Amino acid sequence: MEVLCISMFRFFFLLQFSSLALAYAVPAKYFINCGSDSSVNDSRQVFSGDHSSASVCFLKHSSTLKELNKSSTTPSLYQTARIFHGPSGYKFKIGENEGGYYVVRLHFYAFSSPENLSRARFNVWSAGFLLLGNFSAENQTNSPIVKEFYLNIGSCMSLRIDFFPVESKFAFVNAIELFRLPDNFIPNMTTHVTSKGNTSDYKGILSSVLRMSYMLDVGGSEENDILRRRWTKDDQYTKTGKKLSQVVGINYGGGDNGSEEHGLASNNVTAPENVYQTARAMASASGNRGRSFNISWALRVKRNASYFIRAHFCDVISSSQGLTYFNFYIYNFFNWSVRADLWPLSVPFYRDFVVDSDDSGKLSISVGPDEASIVKNAFLNGLEVMEIIKTRAPAEANYECKKNHKHLLLDVGVGASALICITVIVLCFIRKYGKPKIIRTLDWAPLSVKGGGSSHGKWGSSHGSSLGNLKLGLKISFKEIQSATNNFHKKRIIGKGGFGNVYKGILENGVKVAVKRSEPGSGQGFPEFQTEITVLSRIRHRHLVSLIGYCDERSEMILVYEYMEKGTLKNHLYNANLPSLPWKLRLEICIGAARGLNYLHKGAAGGIIHRDVKSTNILLDENHVAKVADFGLSKTGPLDQQPSITTGVKGTFGYLDPEYFRTQQLTDKSDVYSFGVVLLEVLCARPALDPTLPWNQVNLAEWGMFCKQRGTLDQLIDPTIKYQIDPNSLRKFSETVEKCLQDDGCDRPTMSDVLWDLEYSLQLQRGARQRNSREDTSSGATASIELSNVRRLPTLSTQADSEVMSILNDDSAAHSVFSPSHIDGSG
Repeated sequence: MEVLCISMFRFFFLLQFSSLALAYAVPAKYFINCGSDSSVNDSRQVFSGDHSSASVCFLKHSSTLKELNKSSTTPSLYQTARIFHGPSGYKFKIGENEGGYYVVRLHFYAFSSPENLSRARFNVWSAGFLLLGNFSAENQTNSPIVKEFYLNIGSCMSLRIDFFPVESKFAFVNAIELFRLPDNFIPNMTTHVTSKGNTSDYKGILSSVLRMSYMLDVGGSEENDILRRRWTKDDQYTKTGKKLSQVVGINYGGGDNGSEEHGLASNNVTAPENVYQTARAMASASGNRGRSFNISWALRVKRNASYFIRAHFCDVISSSQGLTYFNFYIYNFFNWSVRADLWPLSVPFYRDFVVDSDDSGKLSISVGPDEASIVKNAFLNGLEVMEIIKTRAPAEANYECKKNHKHLLLDVGVGASALICITVIVLCFIRKYGKPKIIRTLDWAPLSVKGGGSSHGKWGSSHGSSLGNLKLGLKISFKEIQSATNNFHKKRIIGKGGFGNVYKGILENGVKVAVKRSEPGSGQGFPEFQTEITVLSRIRHRHLVSLIGYCDERSEMILVYEYMEKGTLKNHLYNANLPSLPWKLRLEICIGAARGLNYLHKGAAGGIIHRDVKSTNILLDENHVAKVADFGLSKTGPLDQQPSITTGVKGTFGYLDPEYFRTQQLTDKSDVYSFGVVLLEVLCARPALDPTLPWNQVNLAEWGMFCKQRGTLDQLIDPTIKYQIDPNSLRKFSETVEKCLQDDGCDRPTMSDVLWDLEYSLQLQRGARQRNSREDTSSGATASIELSNVRRLPTLSTQADSEVMSILNDDSAAHSVFSPSHIDGSG
């Protein structure tokens, strides 16, 4: 039975790959001549002007530029450009059933113009990843720069390519190519090889973006293939081996791959015939034996990164079949036996790997003879190296994705074969491992709204679980949550985090809510779920997000919160589609968040340390009132009696307290440090970590402290608010940031001190506005002296906190906050 499974798999693989490859032709869209309303021809491909393409729209902050030199020898495609002076880009419409794996090619050429395009510096984001970081088109070769990427659009009906100028510069692009690649062109899983030669399975390639680094026609010359990819010579990367070329017909699909590790090359799609007709080898074409040595290639790569590698082989040099097999090496540690003797002559095949680079900045590839081989020879025909991009786009970037309807994965010609093959494989699986358990999977699937379902939770019945002991009166039935979210419809998703998706919902009483639903494999589980409920059931404050209820039926972990209309603070700092927050409003938001954190530290019974303070966990309601959210990592305890708590380090890099990281001693001053990073983020409107910047600027806290001490912090301020800030308000605010970010917790202020300082900074800002409205000529220094005499009063939240505490001490009052129509009191 197992032999039948393997045979059917090979049959299906060969049939599917060969039929799809033969049918493939490069689609007509999209080939865009940027900054123009006319079409040009480049390498037998028509590029349409972006003005005239109905399926393309470009966003705001853009203009066009044209080379004015009429006698220029610049190719037509590079005589125009689209310029972006602010965050902007292109949006491409993806048709029905046109989702899948795409190639994106960006063309840059700094032609002579008053704009001086070589000064441009920018980032490019697409599909949720950073394609280019801190990129400049300045080059010494006076030739176009082409950057090539492979990305998975999936079933999205649109794709955006966004350009973000940096350092007050601008962005530009001359041409864009975007078209769908053949099915199965890139696998989702292959062998993972570390720089030390250790191996494992690497899964999830299709969920990343690949950036082409090298396409080498080994032993050959430069040429373009059917996918318009540019293959180059390998001469500069090796000094060993002999270049061989044989004009023979390549037999695509001409053999049964003797090992499942090999991939069968597709007709002129995997690589063109010229790549397989040339090679670099040890021996000559006549079969004479050469000296026993390895042929090596040294390729410059990024340090400690991951690369997708495809090595191409085709035996066009042996005198007869079955004589040659040899070894393929990565970093001289990993050794894979290339069984060329299992393939007929002139049949091309390839092998894929994901390789981790070491800290040398070079990738070493080599082939060498196997002592057991009849003919001591080794060869390589082609080599592709692609960087696996891991830098994700910021969560606040608005990468909208409208989904297609489910499209056919197989054409009619192979549908029957696929069905037979899948059936056989499933039978093999059942025979070997027994009947699969599907109860767990069904627990997480969207269910019928009309379905009743068990009232038992994941941890026993609703009365017997550990949650049942809380007696919170906050339990909401799964049926009502389904109804509120339209059965967890994709259109209701408003966010996603480590815990799972967040949905917008409307309860039966008309109250808008945010529903956070956990999912299998998420980074958080029951402890965080229980902590969130425990903490939020004990507190109630204007600047803390309220818990409406929870559900633990059907192995679910669902939390229901009040709905925050304006979303996260981070989204308002970075989303170009949202208006920039004015400085006064930013101060008020910071003050609101500080009040919430101060209440956690001092007002809540026993004291609570949030442990994950960041701009994504500060939410804004319809009036921009700030509320702290996400208490899954919080720690409780009498902070006055137990100033530090020994615990495993948890939090978010960039916001994490360095003292807590070193000592694993958690204190309320850890929240103060994280909040200091948020304050700096609010002032500068840049992420806490930005790997696209120079190494010394990646960490905002470190870079901000350096600039503060050097007196250049004003250079980091968000340009949209730079001229709104009163100098005295900025001085007080920056001093507060500096105190929060002290390396030692004992040197940091308490959150109540931070709150007072922020309120003082706001008073300085308001005083400046009042002087301006009265056209007062008094200096800022005078105003500073006047305001410094203001008596230090208790924090503005003290009265509210005492009122809240009185409510929490009254059980009946606490329960009256919620509507009986949607609360299951049995929990």
